[in-house]
Amino acid sequence: MTLRGDDYRSQGARRKLVQELRTKGISAVAVLDAIGQVPRHLFFEDSALRLHAYEDKPFPIGCGQTISQPYTVAFQTQLLEVRRGDRVLEVGTGSGYQTAVLTAMGAKVWSVERHRPLYLTTRTRLESLGYKAALYHGDGFQGLPAYAPYDRILVTCGAPYVPDPLVDQLRAGGVLVIPVGEGPVQRMIRIRRMDDGSIDRQEHGDFRFVPMLADRR
Repeated sequence: MTLRGDDYRSQGARRKLVQELRTKGISAVAVLDAIGQVPRHLFFEDSALRLHAYEDKPFPIGCGQTISQPYTVAFQTQLLEVRRGDRVLEVGTGSGYQTAVLTAMGAKVWSVERHRPLYLTTRTRLESLGYKAALYHGDGFQGLPAYAPYDRILVTCGAPYVPDPLVDQLRAGGVLVIPVGEGPVQRMIRIRRMDDGSIDRQEHGDFRFVPMLADRR
């Protein structure tokens, strides 16, 4: 699918980005294919920043939030082990770029964003680009229990702890990927809910995210 505003130059830049991500250790073919498909530059409000969209860097998107660097998006998505048809809850819609990557992988995505201006802008953007996801304005600490259980849950902001409601909304065999830490650096945690109800928890390195906050704005 070729989208309006996605020219050959942008497509070539994405191919180079995919190669860069490979050199940094991203190996999941489905993740790399999705990164190669989704036009990251169309998720920037600031036209000046679009020139840098395929650099492996985060950028501001308003409301004190950022669009994560492509490596972080790819790393989290690879940890999530998304399969086509999976029910995925995303906490922290932001610009919608990660949402689009999950959708491009064939996931059914529910996404919650606490900043109302971002929620409204991103809902319009995803609709205009043809990415179908269910977006909600609310408190990510609570997840979206009405649509649980989920096969996968992805948190795209730094949480001070692992919220119990998110773990409770995982189905047996489900995976939660969440950066945890109260300072400027968080540990990437992958939690798998086992068939017997027990929890397997693994740590996967340090990252930097904007903080996950419970109050609505």
